[in-house]
Amino acid sequence: MTVTAIVLAAGQGSRFRAEAGADNDKLLTNCVGRDGVTRPMIEQVLLNLPACVTARWIVTSPDRPEVVRLARAYGCEVLLLRSAGMGDSIAAVVAAAGSAEGWLVVLGDMPFILPSSMVQVVAALGDDRISVPLHDGQYGHPVAFGRSLGPALMALSGDRGAKPLFAKACVREVTVDDPGVLWDVDVPGLLHYGN
Repeated sequence: MTVTAIVLAAGQGSRFRAEAGADNDKLLTNCVGRDGVTRPMIEQVLLNLPACVTARWIVTSPDRPEVVRLARAYGCEVLLLRSAGMGDSIAAVVAAAGSAEGWLVVLGDMPFILPSSMVQVVAALGDDRISVPLHDGQYGHPVAFGRSLGPALMALSGDRGAKPLFAKACVREVTVDDPGVLWDVDVPGLLHYGN
């Protein structure tokens, strides 16, 4: 399947800034990856995108030139958006990216997901299906959406993400042995894998 990755990187990270300081953009904060290498968090997220996902988009705010530079270095198309709303971001990228057989929505603050988990989520995707990783009985990220869900994704708006679509589509749970699918970095204490 030709699946388009959508990396959501437009949020302002207010919880993170409340602890780390207003000038600290969590996407650019150094993060120690599962490989032990220290990189900016968004670079770690981009590095984890699997090779099978060749169409890559990132949505971020216009005031983040370093995020844009890193995204382009990792082969991403960039969509600049002033809204930090997850729904707005997903809708804008799905509309801009054009036709695809599906979309893999990746959060820019989840740097510890194994590429193999993303491959499993993509492999479970069908035209009218949502596939979601499941770890320790909890839904995680990234989430993949089949082609027939494109119009519903483009209709999203505001802060609400695509969770409401789960009630309208066939959801395929993909069990993964990967705590990274649940690990979003909302606060500085979560920047190191294994903490």
